[in-house]
Amino acid sequence: MEGLYPLKFTPIFKDKIWGGNKIKSILGKDFGNLPNCGESWELSGVEDNISVVSNGYLAGNSLEELLEIYMGDLVGDHLFETFGTEFPLLIKFIDANDNLSIQVHPDDELARKRHEANGKTEMWYVLQADKGSKLQVGFNQEVDQELYLEKLEKTELTDILNFEEVQAGDVYFIPAGRVHAIGKGILLAEIQQTSDITYRIYDYDRRDDKGNLRELHTDLALDAIDYTLYPEYKTQYEVKPNESVELAKCRYFTTNVLELNQTIDKDYNKLDSFVIFICLDGEVNIETESGIETIQKGETILIPASLEHVQLKPVSATARLLEVYVGG
Repeated sequence: MEGLYPLKFTPIFKDKIWGGNKIKSILGKDFGNLPNCGESWELSGVEDNISVVSNGYLAGNSLEELLEIYMGDLVGDHLFETFGTEFPLLIKFIDANDNLSIQVHPDDELARKRHEANGKTEMWYVLQADKGSKLQVGFNQEVDQELYLEKLEKTELTDILNFEEVQAGDVYFIPAGRVHAIGKGILLAEIQQTSDITYRIYDYDRRDDKGNLRELHTDLALDAIDYTLYPEYKTQYEVKPNESVELAKCRYFTTNVLELNQTIDKDYNKLDSFVIFICLDGEVNIETESGIETIQKGETILIPASLEHVQLKPVSATARLLEVYVGG
């Protein structure tokens, strides 16, 4: 059996009524004839949407097949023992050409009880935002279930929701239970648990192409929502050249930002996890014992857990990556 190497995957493009053209125009990804490409699933183990390798001798094999063959060598021994052949993270680019519905995701306990599935904790890294574009994250005042329902019934829910204007580089961590939505004009990278469970709680009374209101999940959402008011929702961080800077760390994933202007060596010997690099800007050569792969803006690559030593060499004057793994 030949050894593993850094793996690229064929993006899975999603046509969405709210999608746009930025996945092509800004990230350079060709989504063909889709009229409104809202999402590019870069790395997915979600049932019926499992990523397929696009580079090297393993091209054409699915992520699930690789897990069956390579097991802990691909994801790390502990993660394979925990998740088996289900890949634990889902990586996406999202282009919102309209406001997405206000939604919330259940935590693991609730999702397993109701759906026999994982909950969904996620994070966003804003890649580009039109002037004045806003995200919705959490509440703007103290809220309880009674006030929430009252505002919902009066179609005044947006009065108590927190909206924030965003720009490129802004980061938001969204634990399960936090009400949230992506606003019109925003392109972002999303890192999340492998789960596709969403409770839609408000959709601006929009109708679909048949004139019907979209389904809401009001009752399911009530027990899932965290009604707490938090002092701050945006993640504060400062980029340091050629160093990994932490953006989010939780039991499901750690995400760092890495801005490069010189070659650096990374030692993942103690990690016992795969590493994912998402290229936000520029171009980088990734050298491991198995050879060299190159990623450029808009590309994602999976470094198997068995490749513990990685050299990152920017091809462009500067390059920016997200570095994602579990644990650490």
